[in-house]
Formats: sequence, C-alpha cells, structure tokens
Amino acid sequence: MNIVLKNKSDIPIYEQIKEQIRAAVLEGELKENEQLPSVRQLARDLKISVITTTRAYNDLMDEGFIISAAGKGYFVAPRNNELLRERMLCEMEQCLENAVETGRSAGLSDDEIIGYLKSVMEE
Repeated sequence: MNIVLKNKSDIPIYEQIKEQIRAAVLEGELKENEQLPSVRQLARDLKISVITTTRAYNDLMDEGFIISAAGKGYFVAPRNNELLRERMLCEMEQCLENAVETGRSAGLSDDEIIGYLKSVMEE
C-alpha cells in the first residue's frame, strides 16, 4: 500500500490517509481480510503523528472499511456491498447538495447548475 501525502493541501493529513485507503479497498488493491500496517508503523513510515493515523483508522472503522482485531491489528473488512454503496450514495448526495448551494450562491440558475454537472460527468 502506497500512501502519498500532500503537506500543502487544504485536506487534513488524516483525511488524505483515509481517502487513499478507502480508494484502495474499493478498487480491490487492498483485499478483504488483508492486514494493514499498525498505527505506529504507518505513522513511522509517513513521518507523522500516531494520533493522525489513529484518527484515519478510527474513521475507516466507523465507515465499515476496516476492522480491528485485538492484539492482531487492523484488517480490511469483509465487503458489505450494500452498506458501502449506501454510504457512498450519502456522500455523493452531500457533495451534490454543497455544489447546488455553491452554485446558487454564485447566482446560477438550476439549468446552469445542471449544465455544469453534465459537463463534469462527460470528463
């Protein structure tokens, strides 16, 4: 697993870790029941705080992407495709709501917002 952090990004480090692990799980790069690096090892490898890696792992556990086995470490959770799909749909809905709100704040009409959405989908 290769995690690349961007220190100058507006996205917090824990969020970058979480997103990259989530993407690796969804894309099948990390397989079901595959062991992840320990919190301390990941922090050491990335040269960041253990608190940061702990936050990323806790969020991933809350979202159902990884599980913790006492004394053994962290593992990719068995896939519950319906649960993952539902969570991703909720996330997409939130992003779309934010986009519509931003568009309306910018004075765009609904047709213009839809036009932008279509152009993004075509990319």
